[in-house]
Amino acid sequence: MSNADIYEQGLEPNPANYRPLTPLTYLARSARVYPDKPAIIHGKMTRSYSALYDRCRRLASALESHGIGSGDTVSIMSPNAPAMLEAHYGVPMSGAVLNALNYRLDADTIGFILNHCEAKMLLTDREYSPVVSTIWGGASPSLI
Repeated sequence: MSNADIYEQGLEPNPANYRPLTPLTYLARSARVYPDKPAIIHGKMTRSYSALYDRCRRLASALESHGIGSGDTVSIMSPNAPAMLEAHYGVPMSGAVLNALNYRLDADTIGFILNHCEAKMLLTDREYSPVVSTIWGGASPSLI
């Protein structure tokens, strides 16, 4: 028996030594362990891990109340801002897949992407309303 083998004995995965850490379990754990620590600092706004976790859960609940569920695609058109981070957690919490769009693309390209990914919903900042209204005729998602 080699020395490496003694360190592997009795280490089969069990609840005491193995727990997968996914982005969603990371956020839940961070909210539990560091509830008041800053999770987001954006300009003058600071949001704690517990507040971020709560907002992401509320987003997931809102998506589910609009019929979004496992395997659905939710697109988002947003700059690198707190809403984008919240979508990266909230959308998967609902079971859906997130499709982050590059807001710098032209309307035809965004419309193609929305149709190609079969987006059921588009989350967008009001700043992008002119582009979204241009593509609306060719895309099928709901706007919230």
